[in-house]
Amino acid sequence: MTSPGELERTLRENLRGEIDFGAAARALTTMDASNYRRVPVGVVAPRDADDVAAALAVCAEAGVPVVPRGGGTSIAGQATGVGVVLDLTRHMNGLVSVDPAARTAVVQPGLVLDRLRDAVRPYGLTFGPDPSTHSRCTLGGMIGNNACGAHSVAWGTTADNVTELAVTAYGGTAHRIATGWSGAPAGLRELVTGHLGLLRTGMAPGFSRRISGYGGLDALLPERGVQLARAFCGSEGTLGVVTEAVVRLVEAPRAPVLAVLGYADESAAAEAAAGLLPYGPLTVEGMAEDLLGGPAPELPRGGAWLFVEMPDEGGARALLRAADAVDRLLVTDPAAQRALWRIREDAAGTATRMPGGGMAWPGWEDCAVPPARLGAYLKEFRALLAAHGLHGSPYGHFGEGCVHVRIDFDLVSAAGIARFRNFSGELADLVVAHGGSLSGEHGDGQARAELLPKMYGTEVVRLFGAYKDVWDPAGGMNPGMLVRPARLDENLRFAVLPATPFAGEVARCVGVAKCRTTDTGAGASVMCPSYRVTGEEQHSTRGRARLLHEMLAGEIITDGWRSPEVAAALDLCLGCKGCRSDCPVGVDMAAYKAEFLHRHWAGRIRPLSHYALGGLPGWLRLIAGLRAAGAVNALARRVPVPGLDRDRGGRLPELAREPFTRSLPATPAFEARGAGRCPGSVMLWPDTFTEYLAPETGRAAVRVLRAAGLDVDVPRGGTVCCGLTYVSTGRLDRARKVLRRTLDTVGEVSGPVTVLEPSCAAALRTDLPALLPDDPRAARLAAAVRTFAETLEECAPDWRPPRLDREVFGQTHCHQHAVLGDGPDRRMRERAGLVGELSGGCCGLAGNFGFEPGHHEVSVACAEEQLLPSLRAAPPDAAIQADGFSCRTQIAQLGGVRARHLAELLAEGLGEGLGEGV
Repeated sequence: MTSPGELERTLRENLRGEIDFGAAARALTTMDASNYRRVPVGVVAPRDADDVAAALAVCAEAGVPVVPRGGGTSIAGQATGVGVVLDLTRHMNGLVSVDPAARTAVVQPGLVLDRLRDAVRPYGLTFGPDPSTHSRCTLGGMIGNNACGAHSVAWGTTADNVTELAVTAYGGTAHRIATGWSGAPAGLRELVTGHLGLLRTGMAPGFSRRISGYGGLDALLPERGVQLARAFCGSEGTLGVVTEAVVRLVEAPRAPVLAVLGYADESAAAEAAAGLLPYGPLTVEGMAEDLLGGPAPELPRGGAWLFVEMPDEGGARALLRAADAVDRLLVTDPAAQRALWRIREDAAGTATRMPGGGMAWPGWEDCAVPPARLGAYLKEFRALLAAHGLHGSPYGHFGEGCVHVRIDFDLVSAAGIARFRNFSGELADLVVAHGGSLSGEHGDGQARAELLPKMYGTEVVRLFGAYKDVWDPAGGMNPGMLVRPARLDENLRFAVLPATPFAGEVARCVGVAKCRTTDTGAGASVMCPSYRVTGEEQHSTRGRARLLHEMLAGEIITDGWRSPEVAAALDLCLGCKGCRSDCPVGVDMAAYKAEFLHRHWAGRIRPLSHYALGGLPGWLRLIAGLRAAGAVNALARRVPVPGLDRDRGGRLPELAREPFTRSLPATPAFEARGAGRCPGSVMLWPDTFTEYLAPETGRAAVRVLRAAGLDVDVPRGGTVCCGLTYVSTGRLDRARKVLRRTLDTVGEVSGPVTVLEPSCAAALRTDLPALLPDDPRAARLAAAVRTFAETLEECAPDWRPPRLDREVFGQTHCHQHAVLGDGPDRRMRERAGLVGELSGGCCGLAGNFGFEPGHHEVSVACAEEQLLPSLRAAPPDAAIQADGFSCRTQIAQLGGVRARHLAELLAEGLGEGLGEGV
């Protein structure tokens, strides 16, 4: 038996791509988006088809299995393996060519679907299959799973849109397959010829979503044209590795229209779906109200909905007239359509969160029945859930009878796993009874392959085994999937975790990999800034969660909280909290990083930056108390501060000569005119940045709030701090001490607490109650926190801000995006005549991150993604807004312009008077 070390050396001698048998690389690929976990021996990133052939030859010689991997978003376990994982995303991710006239494209397996769609959009074309993971799934993975998506009602499955494949088999033999027997492996023609009767009669059901098993095997029948490439689709990496594909493109509708139909309940919507197909829809998607988790005022009345996309408005109106719906909505605006589709696309994640706070899991994500049977099937499916005491919210492609659902299985205890197994068998029987397919989109993998005899019978399943053996006689391609499979209750990923709250949090990551998207368009997510810069899985939210998972498991990463692999991955986490809102399951990597750093450095001397930056509030308070700001500024111009990044000169921004609370007049500069709607006074929080570095922002806020008719109270004579810098450097015990002192100083709050710095507001809302869960004052203060715009909207709704009538550029703070929301800010800018949208993403400075050694390059690259290009596009007279001090500092240092807080912009607009409407 070849040892891992010998295998690694041989691979390095024969390949040009990267070979990594280290703990981090293996840990990152133990899981996909399923319930399963398998530990590989190593990871290979081949550069081209020759590298793939060499890897398959070396592994075959060594008797080591191989699993090809794309985006790792498979939900049945088929992208995990115990041998060598081939990462086809690193190098083999190109679009080779496009032929607009023939409507075809030649693609490599690691190409992300959205990159293909972006490239062919100028020709008015698109690739028809579009799973909800379109921003990160790869063409190779789609071919492996025969992916479908929302538009398959019009454009079919991936198999319907593939014409030719270049495939390399285990051992290194290359095949070029299309239609006809050319390129077929030896023995395949004889296998088909010997089983014509079985292929003609045993492959039922014959509807469009029969994805289970080798569901395309009957495409090899002579009367169907011997479609070798079609039959290969859906083989889940068990036959060979796709190294190139020729795919069909379809004409993209120029102005699609969305019709949203409301029905009384799920069954009514399901029964109506099949009747809409004669109208030629592009999509017919369904969901019920229990998926939404709350009211959705943007949807029509009803308890369930069909989203029906039509090629044009005329067809949509005809469909609306014919539909027997409770209520209906016609949406022509593309932005409004995108907003509604996001509800559906995020369902894979939102369905994972149960109303009571628990989690639901994949496993029966995508079974399908003929559309005419869907209504009856869903009633019985719901009844089966109830009989087992389980819960789930079905949704999906109702026009093709394909239902997605995540179920709150207990996959930890023996009793829960037994129930999972029993339920799976009974559900398979139910699907088969309705003439359905165990998989209607994502493949069987380990989750359902064991149950394929229920659907096809033992004779067809034996034929599946013979088919695999023709392609892969040594059995080295992704063993344990589809044929001769592992049991569906083996290799569960939760079994290796300790029973701790932190392990439960880490396990929340289901691997749908929304953090791997690089889209910067309207509505794009903030997460994950460092992944967008490096493109490395370990810098994605999912990758970091996987490393933490393996750290807790202790099998691959064996040094626990002292792990250098986890520390390295988390080092480039900016703590932007984008994942908290953008991750469909709410993974909060900033909080996980704080916990890791807390334990990682326990009992040890920390990096200097943790003391210099983590303790910044204390240092600044000391300097202010000594009235030494001027001297410190002069010294800092000549001597770099220890622990700070030298690429930024080793310097922090200049300290204010006088702190905000010391410079604030004891009496108002002008009297408030009128009373606000909030009882008592509004407390203005003197955060560290406003107090010591940007007091002008605080003074502007006081002026505007008083102009709006509000009494403003600023705490004096004590120290208040949100603890942010201590949390971000993992000094959690110190953070708790600081926060308790803050609560003592503030006392009971009786009205809104206005926090100008978004990161401090976010820390008070989320970190404060999390760190001091037993102190009721923490929850009360967190609930009182308001942003500047929230305070004005809530307490002075009738106040009219000064008209500024200028374009506005800048950036929404990532913590505001993730925790606080920016709706009030948008409305306030609109009322003030500030026209335009602030950029998304992260500025890259992110509090202490950009000042820490080794982070400068990533910090600048983050700013270059959205922020700096938007500033370069701004006209000279534009207003530049950034409410975060870090954002303003980054803009000044890299953009060369001064950005202002919204409070400053409004204060400038007040002029010498108090502003209109006061």
